[in-house]
This record gives sequence, C-alpha cells and structure tokens, in this order.
Amino acid sequence: MKRILFLALTALLPCNIINAQQMENDLTPRRQGLAVIAAFEAKGDQTGLETALIEALDNGLTVSEAKEALSQLYAYTGFPRSLNALGTLGRLLEKRQAAGIHDNPGRDADPLPTGYDALKQGTEVQTRLTGKPFDYTFFPATDYYLKAHLFGDIFARNNLSYSDREIVTVSAISALPGCEPQLIAHVSGARNMGVSDNELRALPALLEEKVGQEEAERLHGALSAVLGDNHTAVHTVDFTVWPKGVPNPYGEFFTGNSYLAQLDGGLANVTFEPGCRNNWHVHHGAVQVLICVAGRGWYQEWGKPAVQMVPGTVIAIPKETKHWHGAAKDSWFQHLTYHTDVQEGSSNEWLEPVSDQQYDSVDR
Repeated sequence: MKRILFLALTALLPCNIINAQQMENDLTPRRQGLAVIAAFEAKGDQTGLETALIEALDNGLTVSEAKEALSQLYAYTGFPRSLNALGTLGRLLEKRQAAGIHDNPGRDADPLPTGYDALKQGTEVQTRLTGKPFDYTFFPATDYYLKAHLFGDIFARNNLSYSDREIVTVSAISALPGCEPQLIAHVSGARNMGVSDNELRALPALLEEKVGQEEAERLHGALSAVLGDNHTAVHTVDFTVWPKGVPNPYGEFFTGNSYLAQLDGGLANVTFEPGCRNNWHVHHGAVQVLICVAGRGWYQEWGKPAVQMVPGTVIAIPKETKHWHGAAKDSWFQHLTYHTDVQEGSSNEWLEPVSDQQYDSVDR
C-alpha cells in the first residue's frame, strides 16, 4: 500500500477517571449542564456554549439558573465573556420560542432581607468557603469586593445554591490557563460548600467529553492536589488546530489507541494517546516523511538510538528501514505524514510490536 493508515486512539485515561455511567450517577443532568456552560463561557466559545445550553435546557435547567450562572461568572472571567454568554442565551431563547419550545423560566432570587449587610454576609460565606477567616491585606479594596460583592451580593441570590455556584466556578476556572492556584483553592472550597468528592471526581470526565482534554487535565491536577488522588500529569494537544480524526482501522498494528485524519494534498494527521506506538514496520519502495505538529513523541530505527519528536521535528524515513514511532508516556502526540519517491509496487510491512521493555528503555 502506498500510504500507511494509522490507527486512532482513545485517551489512556488515568485510573481515577470514572466511566460515563458513574458520571451520570454522581452528577445530576442539571449540574452537568451548569458545569459545561460555565466552561464554554470561560473559553469564550459561543458555538460550544449554545450547544451546551440547548442540552442543559432540554435536560431541565431553568432559564433563571442559566442566567444566574452566566452572570456570576463575570466575577471570574470578566464582564466581556459574561455579557457575550448572556447574549448567546438570549438569542437562543428567542429561537427556541419561535420554534415552539417552551423552556422552564424557573424562579428568580428572593429579595434580600431588611437590614441585609453585604460585608457581614460575604465574610461569613468566604469563611465557610476557605475553612477559616481570610483577609486579603495586600490590597484591602479587593478584599472588600470579594467579601461584600462576590460572596455577599452574588452568593446571597438563592436561585443557585452555594454548592451549585462552586460547580460553576470550578468548571469555569478549569477552562482558564494559568489559574491553577485558584482552581485548587476552589476545589477545596467546593467541598466546604457541600459538593461531594464523587461529584468533583466526575467533573473531569464530563469536561473531557463535552469541552476538551486540556480543561479536564487541568482539573485532574487540582483534584490530585486536594484529594490526593494518584494522577500523572499528561501534556494535551488542541484538536481545533490539527484534527483528531477517526479511530484508525489498522489498530491491530498498534499498542494503544490512535486517530487518523486525512487532509488535503495526500497528507494525513495521526494522533497518538500517551504511551501509544505502532509496531515495528518497513516501507518498501517509498520514503515516509513525519512532521511533528503537537505534543511529544519518539521515532526509532532498528539498532539506533531513539529520536525525540517535538513540534517542528521532521524525519524522512529511508526505504527498507525497520522503525517505529509513537507518543511519549506523558504526552499526546500528533504528526503529519506523507510519502515521497514512491516506486511502483510500494507497500508497507507490519512486523512485531514494540515491547514494553523496548519502549520503557526509550521513554523513562
């Protein structure tokens, strides 16, 4: 065959990722909806948000709850993203109403009681969230905003519970690169606000399925820090840059899972899960070219040291050369591939798998 088809792989999930059935049991459809719309709001992905809102509303999330979640997030993701998200919700509701879909409006928050003291209320809520009195003495004005407005005025609105709000917050911060300390703090705070450990452990699987692997991996790291779960950090890749593709029909020649996306001009993009590699093989009558575009992986010729592949690495594999290539243990890996100098009758010969011992000697 003149072009090698590479197998598709489904993520080698860490042992603490639970399956979809467990996720459904631990997170109600309502809370799943809150989590997913929060993550898409934080990403600024209006297309993904609209899809998530449709599913959430169809599963019983009320209009009031959706509005409240997207409004609360201005305190975490800024007014621009929050207002954009509310605009998306408003337009969606108009379309659904025109189509004869009647969404449950839900109830608005109750009026604040006479004598309500935002600073006092917020201080009590923040103390419960953090597990101890907390004062941001570095900048007292921000300390006041946190107490009186975020944990006071916003958390006092009772159309979402405290635990609902932390589901929203944790999911949103999971979608914000560089905010890991805040994510860890809110995972801990979510527990103090009544979110169960099982619910928290269900969130990464939900985010991976509905939003993305990067968001799920970020939350896995925070859960590991707070709950002590065994988790090995994995470098993810952005499948919106290079498509993941479909499961490779030649999976029998791979250890692990991979994906294949056929591109224009005879190119193919191959995605390997962490630890996935193809068998030793030989290209007869053709030179194969590999171009790493994301993640980290390995290429090795028989009898030679392995070569690490990172974005920008280009390898031309000589004809009749026994070799293998695949992902590092801690990273997804994507490479483009094509063939050149193709002779008549060219073919690919699959050989024995790369043993665990051989692979471990390369990726230690």
